[in-house]
Amino acid sequence: MAATWAKAPDFADQPDRRSEVRAQTAADKRRYLEDGLTPLRCHSCHGQVLVRKASAHQTSVQWTTNPAAHCPVFAELAAGGSAPARPDTCPDLERTIKWAVDEGVVEIID
Repeated sequence: MAATWAKAPDFADQPDRRSEVRAQTAADKRRYLEDGLTPLRCHSCHGQVLVRKASAHQTSVQWTTNPAAHCPVFAELAAGGSAPARPDTCPDLERTIKWAVDEGVVEIID
């Protein structure tokens, strides 16, 4: 019989522990992917994103629609233009996020 390897035990023989691990995994997923996200529209293109600031230097952005549908930087990339190969954001969105933090619309959370 071939040996198997797993990064973490699956607790198949411990149903209560397995249930606890699954519940904590769901809570962690919600914490990292959903909690603290604030809806924000770019002042320039009006594209909507979800923003979380975990520190002054760390910003998470989730687009709610295809960014190329609203943002000229992403649209130029989609059209094969000279935009950066994989832009994470654009200068207008960065300014909007800075404004939102300065005005208290987006809070820096720990």
